[in-house]
Amino acid sequence: MPTTTASRARTQPVTRPVLEAPVQTPGRPAGTAALLAALLGFAVITIDVSAVNIALPGIRADLHSGMTGLQWVADAYTLMFAGLMLSAGALSDRTGARRAYVLGTALFTLASLACALAPGLGALIAARVVQGGAAAVLMPASLALIREAYDDARRRARAIALWTVGGSVAMAAGPVLGGVLTEHVGWRAVFFLNLPVGAAILALLTKVAPSPRRPAPLDVPGQITAVLTLAGLTFAVIEGGAAGLAALAVSVVSAITFYVTEKRHRAPMVPLSMLRDRTVSVSLAVGFAINVGFYGVVFLLGLYLQQLRGMSATSAGLVFVPLAVLITGMNLISPRTAERFGRRAVVVTGQLVLALAMFALLPLTAHTPTWLLLLLLVPTGLGGAFAIPAVTAMLMDAVPGPRVGTASGLLNALRQTGGALAVAVFGTLLAAGGEGTFSLPGMRWSLLAAGTLLTATALLSATLLHRPSG
Repeated sequence: MPTTTASRARTQPVTRPVLEAPVQTPGRPAGTAALLAALLGFAVITIDVSAVNIALPGIRADLHSGMTGLQWVADAYTLMFAGLMLSAGALSDRTGARRAYVLGTALFTLASLACALAPGLGALIAARVVQGGAAAVLMPASLALIREAYDDARRRARAIALWTVGGSVAMAAGPVLGGVLTEHVGWRAVFFLNLPVGAAILALLTKVAPSPRRPAPLDVPGQITAVLTLAGLTFAVIEGGAAGLAALAVSVVSAITFYVTEKRHRAPMVPLSMLRDRTVSVSLAVGFAINVGFYGVVFLLGLYLQQLRGMSATSAGLVFVPLAVLITGMNLISPRTAERFGRRAVVVTGQLVLALAMFALLPLTAHTPTWLLLLLLVPTGLGGAFAIPAVTAMLMDAVPGPRVGTASGLLNALRQTGGALAVAVFGTLLAAGGEGTFSLPGMRWSLLAAGTLLTATALLSATLLHRPSG
């Protein structure tokens, strides 16, 4: 569901003073190059999530990993993506969008090479950490490139629409590419695929004019404590035991330190006063819950299809294609429906449909017909994609103009965190039957937890969003 960050590009303030003279607006060739570079970057970081999920059983077999290792392969990327998203926009402003995009692309490409050549699980996880950090830099910088390349509002809107559709296509292509490459070449090819894409992006960026640099304060203490809080909590869930308790303690201390830091910092990364707004806090909770459900299901079914049903990686990838097509369609329908019936109705309905999807998947067994599985996946594609555009618009309208970028970054960070914690918790439940087995009861408990959470946030939305916030 890649539409969330588009609002930032449309509404990000541009009245701040610059550190160097702005360059002239690029002409059509340079604008096209910037758009293609931004689209390719967004596509590759989207593909990297869905393709790797399908490749996890191949990684498990080749590197002799248990479920814990697979959880870290998925979460190492997502955690850094979530944790650094809060500061990535400020970094892009300080260095200039093109420079940030060059650095992010180069780092992502090198980290992909390290993933492809990883001799063991530890090296792969370490490279995934770097990949996630680079992806966090690429996301806001890609939108900033588009904004700089198109001064005309209509052309910029069309460019952002293409950027969004590119993400949806990448989401559809990711599982298929991951399945085909894993089955016929090997899981390492999933990461090698990023190398020519990275080279193409860097070549396109040579045709894009340098970006102006703008003063944007970096909240280093807040950034460090945010990452420690998320990493500690995830480690505690995945690892458990004495080490897990120690990690939980680190997470709690870091969370308290983060709160104190943000309260006292002159330019906090997360202005706490913004969270007191009812619409803001509910929107963030909804974004978190939707990603728990959606990305949790993708993680669960990727393993279910291959480990329990014995599907090939290619066949498992193809199962997700109708899901991505539905998401693309609902992203287009949602704004029009919100205009007619109101955003609150769309947000509540989307969550309830996604909760229904979680409950509908509970009866799955190793012998459920494929046609029935595809039918049961329909509400998964409808629900989250229906709610997210309305949630994003609602959040953007609830904050002052200068804080739109901050709010957008926070929403994306919490959505990524929801996905990371879903993998951590659901993976632990799947491993309940032993590291070498797939636990069907564990999958059902995971789906039940996700459905319950979505029902709770839907009720929260229905209760709190109908009254004026504040």
